[in-house]
Amino acid sequence: MYSKILQTAFILIIISSVNIFSQGNVRGKVTDESKFSLIGANVFIEGLSKGAATDQSGDYLIKDLPAGSHELTVSFLGYQKKAVPFVIEKNKTTVINIQLEAGVILGDDILVIGERAQGQARALNQQKNNSNITNIVSADQIGRFPDQNIGDALKRIPSISVAYDQGEARFANVRGTEPRLNSFTINGERIPSAEAEIRSVQLDLVPSDMIQTIEVNKAVTPDMDADAIGGSVNLVTRQAPNDLRLSGTIGSGYNFLSEKTNKIGSFVAGKRFLNNKLGLMLNGSYFDLSLGSHNVEGEWDGDQGDYSLKEWQIRNYQVRRLRQSIGAAFDYQLSENHTLYLNTIYNHRNDWENRFRVVYEQDEDEDDDGNEIPIWVIERQTKGGIGNDVNDNSRLEDQRMWTASFAGDHKFQNGMILNWSAAMSKASEERPNERYIQWATEVPRSDVQVDLSDTETPLISERVPLSGFELNEITEEYQYTEEKDLNFKIDLLIPFLKEGKYKNELKLGGRYKKKNKERNNFEFFEYTPLSGFENLLSVGHKDYTDRNFLAGDYKVGVLTSAEEIGQLDLNNSSLFEKEDKPDEYLADNFIAEEKVTAGYIQLNQHMGDKLFIIAGVRLEQTNIDYTGNEFDEESGLAAPRNGKDDYLNVLPGFHVKYNLDENKILRFAWSNAISRPNYYDLVPYRSIAEDNEELAVGNPALDPTTSMNLDLMYEHYLRSVGILSAGLFYKQINDFIYIHSEDDFLDPVSGNTYDEYFQPRNGAEATLFGFEAAFQRRLDFLPGVMRNISVYTNYTYTYSKADNPQLNEQVEGDKDIELPGSAPHTFNASVNYEDGKLSLGLSFNYTSAYLDPYELDLTPGLERYYDAATYLDFNGSYSITNQLRFFVEANNLLNQPLRFYAGDSKRTFQAEYYNVRMNAGVKFDL
Repeated sequence: MYSKILQTAFILIIISSVNIFSQGNVRGKVTDESKFSLIGANVFIEGLSKGAATDQSGDYLIKDLPAGSHELTVSFLGYQKKAVPFVIEKNKTTVINIQLEAGVILGDDILVIGERAQGQARALNQQKNNSNITNIVSADQIGRFPDQNIGDALKRIPSISVAYDQGEARFANVRGTEPRLNSFTINGERIPSAEAEIRSVQLDLVPSDMIQTIEVNKAVTPDMDADAIGGSVNLVTRQAPNDLRLSGTIGSGYNFLSEKTNKIGSFVAGKRFLNNKLGLMLNGSYFDLSLGSHNVEGEWDGDQGDYSLKEWQIRNYQVRRLRQSIGAAFDYQLSENHTLYLNTIYNHRNDWENRFRVVYEQDEDEDDDGNEIPIWVIERQTKGGIGNDVNDNSRLEDQRMWTASFAGDHKFQNGMILNWSAAMSKASEERPNERYIQWATEVPRSDVQVDLSDTETPLISERVPLSGFELNEITEEYQYTEEKDLNFKIDLLIPFLKEGKYKNELKLGGRYKKKNKERNNFEFFEYTPLSGFENLLSVGHKDYTDRNFLAGDYKVGVLTSAEEIGQLDLNNSSLFEKEDKPDEYLADNFIAEEKVTAGYIQLNQHMGDKLFIIAGVRLEQTNIDYTGNEFDEESGLAAPRNGKDDYLNVLPGFHVKYNLDENKILRFAWSNAISRPNYYDLVPYRSIAEDNEELAVGNPALDPTTSMNLDLMYEHYLRSVGILSAGLFYKQINDFIYIHSEDDFLDPVSGNTYDEYFQPRNGAEATLFGFEAAFQRRLDFLPGVMRNISVYTNYTYTYSKADNPQLNEQVEGDKDIELPGSAPHTFNASVNYEDGKLSLGLSFNYTSAYLDPYELDLTPGLERYYDAATYLDFNGSYSITNQLRFFVEANNLLNQPLRFYAGDSKRTFQAEYYNVRMNAGVKFDL
């Protein structure tokens, strides 16, 4: 089918290319005073009811104009309207480049908007002209917040909440759906994930200053990839400018927890060559951050309101995070209607981490008569790495992601437009020579006192001598995961009715995606020293207690030093006996290949001057092949297990855009989307935990999660560069994937009985309803300097209900739960002051508690929740000259922890504190 579509498309292209002008055309570029392209500017010819909107390069083209004199009117939100007279000559194209001046006419005055407001005006104008429901955020608007990575920037957008890692946002939930149910792309191409078991993309890998625009598509159209139940987030990298541009950032900072400095820097350089036919943009980013955290974690047991503390951990993290990125964009204009593009970006993040952990665990022992004796097991563990120049005595997590796309944009004389792209990308995570050393002791229950009067911070007191800790284990492992993507896409737009109130066009195309995912953890060794190591104090050790432990009145105490574990010569057979432990890694390894072939047809139909409709259908065929491993404990070998599946999804869509007037829009969308299962869930693995207590198996027969979505949105764009919007959304989600568990499970494969059994399965259904509202504007109606204040605020309410089959057999009454990852309330508020030189901003972000989608424990009363979070950030700048600006920014002024709780918000599952971070420096723009 797809080959016939392509043959027809190319025949039409050949025919169209030999058409002869019967009338004249007008084309050109719309820019601002700084020669930045204005995307989505409305170019209209008075008297002919003909016009166009500028594309991503700021270019416009209006065809088939009668010869004679005309007037071109150009309008753009936040800029002064401009009228330009011109003359059309028969069979010729007239070129008119237009430069707009920033400012809003208010009565007899012109309100001049600042540089950052101009960037947001460009974003809002693009959002206004988009056919579907979107949020567009410009780099200038991102610059209003002290957000160093894309994850932190996304939390400012309506209906998006984020999850943190070491104080930076890592994963994003869109419209109450967990990261797996959303799509993240760069320049329209899916971002590969270095996470082994899930599809979620690590957003802290991409610096915010590498991105020109963030586009959040909340209702996907048939010409877009369908794997976006919550939404599709597209990161648009910086494109070649229309004139020479050279800018950058140099700065430093301080982390109040690690008490160390940070280094930051970035640059942007771009220019056009060869009579403006060739455009080049280079940009880079460098962040060397000293991070850390104070952490406590608990494990609770019990039911019916009678809960006890089973385990309590105290952790101190020391982290260095180095994030380096470089991007390049090229465009070459073959002719006035044919352009080629090449975009590439490379991101590299290294995390050096040392973790110092003390664990208190309740257990049972037996006396000589076989009677059970309650005891505490206390463990002291140091996590680090080999002491070479790469690992530096720390656990190194080396994550890399690159993507490169080659694309073409071709406009033909009869109005047909052909777009195509070919893209490759790869993400990887390598963790070499990751080392652990652990000491342990067992003491009577009476030797450890636990005060549970405050279950948020239970108090642990003990005086167990360090000399009583014996060596429990020394291990070293190697982990590697990679994902490779190959994509091809073609889109053809064919106009039918070119004139009149009912003009329309047919759009059709296809995409082929091939994804290869592999996890290859090929080493896990346990080492036994042949001498020494009598107790914890017999090797190099250090007291890692911080004088101000933010997570509570706790002391990590003395543990093996990072330098000591790094210098151990573990492969010296005269010092250590080495044992391979294949049961620790073989069942985790897998190879996955996924192919998606998609095609769509879409009608873009005007119904008069105000109503625009998109109707179409998308087909996506998925073919998957997976190889996992079944580990046999007796033989110590792993037998490969293969699985495959294929399915076809038919996904219709219907979108309506109604212009109530020039600046008021009503939108409606009915769309259908999917989310494919996580890779490791599909792999036919069999993993047996220690002592045959747990059995976990994969499920190659998992179906994708599907969703039917309804959206209604009202938008009122304000002349003073602002917006007032409100909308409703509803999602009916089918085949939601849950983890089935059974106790005392008789395995039909091995004949063994396991205490617990786990397998991902389809079967659950969920519904999600939400309301969102947003408001932003400059308060130009206030007197004096008060009119320099701008406000940015949005709120989202989400109600969700999920039927989890696992609960049907466990509890009576109401079996529904909240949809994991769905926060009932998210709220953003930002107040900014900006005059000609000074800019100040205070930003507030709140997300209410929600069920954790990654560790979904549904034991009644012990459900794991991601706790409510409140963030307050500050940033400011002062323009020393027109080209040089000093800036300062501070994150997490409220010292908000990453916190999980078990059932009750007073029962801490995990609390991790990061303290405040500050940066300062200079920005230059030449």
